[in-house]
Amino acid sequence: MPRRPLLRRRLAVAASWPFGMALTSWRYLWRTTPLHRREGRGSADADGPPPLPPDVDVDELQPAGQGVGPLFHRRYRARVAGSTMAPEDVISRISANLNIVTPTELARFTKVSGERAMHVGDEYLVHMPGPWDGPVRVVEVTPTSFRLATLEGHLEAGQIEFRAGVDDGLVFTIESWARSGDRLSRLLYHRLRMAKEVQLHLWTSFLERVARLAGGRLMGGIDIDTRFFDDTDAASRPLGDPGSRHVLDELHDKGLNFELGERSDFTPEQGWKVDEYCQPLPSEPPGPPEADGSWEVARRLLRDYEFADPSIVRAVYHPERPLEDRDMLLEVRFWGLRFHLGVRVGGVLDETRMIDGREVRVWGWNYRTLQGHLEMGQMDFEVWKWLDTGVVEFHTCRFSRHARTGNPIVRLGLHLFGRHEQVKFARRACARMAGLTADALRRTGEAATMPRAADQVEVRTDAG
Repeated sequence: MPRRPLLRRRLAVAASWPFGMALTSWRYLWRTTPLHRREGRGSADADGPPPLPPDVDVDELQPAGQGVGPLFHRRYRARVAGSTMAPEDVISRISANLNIVTPTELARFTKVSGERAMHVGDEYLVHMPGPWDGPVRVVEVTPTSFRLATLEGHLEAGQIEFRAGVDDGLVFTIESWARSGDRLSRLLYHRLRMAKEVQLHLWTSFLERVARLAGGRLMGGIDIDTRFFDDTDAASRPLGDPGSRHVLDELHDKGLNFELGERSDFTPEQGWKVDEYCQPLPSEPPGPPEADGSWEVARRLLRDYEFADPSIVRAVYHPERPLEDRDMLLEVRFWGLRFHLGVRVGGVLDETRMIDGREVRVWGWNYRTLQGHLEMGQMDFEVWKWLDTGVVEFHTCRFSRHARTGNPIVRLGLHLFGRHEQVKFARRACARMAGLTADALRRTGEAATMPRAADQVEVRTDAG
């Protein structure tokens, strides 16, 4: 079933927002329900999100670890006096139709996957003001609760749980663990204080409607407790940091965001951008690579991803694990924004090739994009040595195209600047590999016999 509803349905929903926002603002100003608000610092141990159940489909999930900025643990709690419904009945009614207690002038749930009754794996779109839809998936259902997790493209990254219980009357709780989905979302939804108040009004109005649905009345107002902590910027922290390790480990269950095939399938004619770069490195005497020579130095730099310019991309990975089993969390920096993107090593090679009758020793590896990445495709990195001449080269090859993202501003940014950033990364990588290799050789006293790398980078590009 398609995740996005029909265009006419989306346009009808969007057309209701101006009136809905005006009505919501009026109700917000004149509400009389007492709100008891507390806010303070929390910790990862006490306020981190609960683990996902083991049987949940994690494809396309956007967990809290992939977001940016502080994680907010919020709990909205209301007591209902005089309820005529048991907790199980309340949850049953709400899960069958979330809009029955949602202020639809501000948010509206559209089920895009699953039957009428709620089950694990069902998916919804949460329509919100502006061009964003918030996709979510049901990850847990019990007789007295259900829990949703955000999917790729949502403005937030995390989970939210709705549960009912009994404690001197019916008690209904909404508890969320989430951070902004990206830097832009953080600016729009957390830096601007109005967004926080709109979110508060949404869930407190939800609780007021729960009380009416249950046939009772709120007793003592609504209790709102917020705790926050910041364990982001994983790629800037050592791997030993629990937050960094957690984000990286979540990549294990992610699949590729494109279908693998023969290399000949990824061509400009099929909609892929294909680039090849060749950077000369300091040469060696002819013959097999020398133990401390240019080829071996470049191979070590390549193995440890040292050639990537840290002002553009930083990587977090488990260095003790074999390269061929490695997941990598890349932090991509662009105009003050940071995007955490997952890739997986697709293969390691160490071989001698015959090209036009000449032998060349090649060592290298590639990585492939995982679900949640802004691009789809593969990038290969190789170090070559021509055995007849001793010429050493750094080669990169990439095929890619934009991945689907629900954020229209991110889509616009990719369209306007994505290609420029791709080329800049590759050119910087070539220049950095040449410089680091030459510096390493100089420190070992071998620079006198090794010519410096050329300043120019040979580039062959098919943009498609």
